Amino acid sequence: MSIARDDDGTSPAAEPSRQILHADMDAFYASIEQRDKPELAGRPIVVGGKPPRGVVAAASYEARRYGVRSAMPTVRALEACRDLVLLEPRMSRYVEVSSAVFEIFRRASPLVEGLSLDEAFIDVSGRGDAEAIAHALRRDVSRELSLTVSVGVAPNKMLAKIASDVNKPDGLFVIAPSDVAAFLENLPVGRIFGVGRVTEQRLADIGVRTAGELSRLPRELLVRRFGVHGAQLWSLSRGDDRREVNPERERESIGAEQTFERDIVDVGELAGHVEQQAQRVAARLRDKGYRARVVVLKIKTAEHAIHTRRRTLPQATDEAARVSQVARELLAEIGTRFGPLRLTGVSAAGLVGRGDAEQLALPFDSDR
Repeated sequence: MSIARDDDGTSPAAEPSRQILHADMDAFYASIEQRDKPELAGRPIVVGGKPPRGVVAAASYEARRYGVRSAMPTVRALEACRDLVLLEPRMSRYVEVSSAVFEIFRRASPLVEGLSLDEAFIDVSGRGDAEAIAHALRRDVSRELSLTVSVGVAPNKMLAKIASDVNKPDGLFVIAPSDVAAFLENLPVGRIFGVGRVTEQRLADIGVRTAGELSRLPRELLVRRFGVHGAQLWSLSRGDDRREVNPERERESIGAEQTFERDIVDVGELAGHVEQQAQRVAARLRDKGYRARVVVLKIKTAEHAIHTRRRTLPQATDEAARVSQVARELLAEIGTRFGPLRLTGVSAAGLVGRGDAEQLALPFDSDR
């Protein structure tokens, strides 16, 4: 991430010329299941793995009323809601619907950065009124796909992502450039990009609980306490996020990752998440006509340290079983040496066309 500052050491509020949307489909997997199976409409459902090792990948809003949420072990979800309907993921179906969703996103702008099957940043700068564009996008998703999407509109990526969550589900929230400072003043510091539970507690220890309070601290103090991360937090707390929307992101690799609502140390539970992420990656490989020569596992610790492990395959693959196997093996190598994790991610790199992949057979099987 690139965080810029003015020459006088201050960080400007969000740039008024930029108009960024963050579009986030509502309970995507669960909503597709309810749409495709009318008998499930209005019922509490989850998509996920079977007990005892499975975890919830998505929960309908009816299920969320019982406290059921994504990343929860399936066995706990079933205990929380006796009428809960458990469905196994249909990744190929979700990828198919995702393609239709992203076609609608690209009508708004060619500058679309996909974050997952159901979420994207869209840069609509210079393309007219951003709020009107967001309304049209939500209308088209509803009319054409019978699904709902929540959209945040703001001058940068961080604020747009926060905004999309304000009126979920099926909502729209706009943060105008002139409103950035007021919006951030009482925003819980944990909502700032890059602030996890450990950092949030360390900030609370020095009396900082909101973005406004954080922005008033001397930048040098944060750098002393948090290093480079402190400088980034200071800038972000002032509404300064100059990351560009990057439509090229997925062409280099295809990945899926998840930040957990709580840090996880149990390897079995982590393996369930990695399994789901690997399945999503493999489904997207097949949808886009790629095979991968490299599988990468990414983890982020409670202290925000990022570690990766990768393995080069003897032959490129798009098979979910193979990607999952390698990702789980990489996780097993890491074990619990880094303590609780706040994020895992699986990605496929070294992409080749499906036809070209048939010709590849590399003379080694690992590259770590």
